[in-house]
Amino acid sequence: MTAENGIQVILDALGLPPEARVDARVPKKLLVEQGAPAQADKRAIQEGIDELHWLAVCKPTTIGVPAFVDDAREYLEIAVVSCALRPGAKAKRLIELIHRAIPYPVLLINSDVDGVNVSVAHKRNAQNEAGKIIIESVVLVAGLNRDETNSLECEFTRSIALAKQQRRDLFTLYSGWMARIEALNAARLSGSFAVVDEPTSIERRREALKKHLRLTSEAKVLRALAKSEKRMNRKVDLNIEIQRIESQIDLTLKDMNFEYS
Repeated sequence: MTAENGIQVILDALGLPPEARVDARVPKKLLVEQGAPAQADKRAIQEGIDELHWLAVCKPTTIGVPAFVDDAREYLEIAVVSCALRPGAKAKRLIELIHRAIPYPVLLINSDVDGVNVSVAHKRNAQNEAGKIIIESVVLVAGLNRDETNSLECEFTRSIALAKQQRRDLFTLYSGWMARIEALNAARLSGSFAVVDEPTSIERRREALKKHLRLTSEAKVLRALAKSEKRMNRKVDLNIEIQRIESQIDLTLKDMNFEYS
């Protein structure tokens, strides 16, 4: 499957009404001006991005979901954007820059040599600078559409349809898409894809994903130390610690699958 087709698969899966479609090319110059204060970032945009397109806009008049405004956030619309990256592009940084450059919350579908990635990032108003928007952490699922028969990816693709989301307001809708990205990331570890919209369950899985990442990193470091360690007693201690961490990793997988309460 080509990168262009992969992006189209995700766009089609969203099931957005025709009124929401924009299909406009976004000049890289605008991204450079809005989201790249550093010279290195400007160069990364010019060298790494092939094409940037504004695919659709989700707002009350196009999808029938109310806007959301409170003291911290103003979600008047959600921009659906696609980006084709060139080989060797600094993908992680470019994804962040795109989210930073656009003042609205963005559902970004980007393609690179490894497949298609989908990312979101909540945004809030800066407390001490009027008019400034701050993005929270980017939540991303990578490498989609490399295997069209992958059952977990198929479940994810079916789950992101607009018709299957909570429609109380745009913040709730956007949070639902984020939860489904996290659900696929969890499923790739646990083997089971489970959609949840209840806030406590979403937060539980989110924390399990963070803990799993931290523990697997710790275990990797300890395995390297154990492999090079010459003292037998120290090697034994390291292996015991690795086993303890692996047991904790198993518990994070159960939290991702909600196997116990």
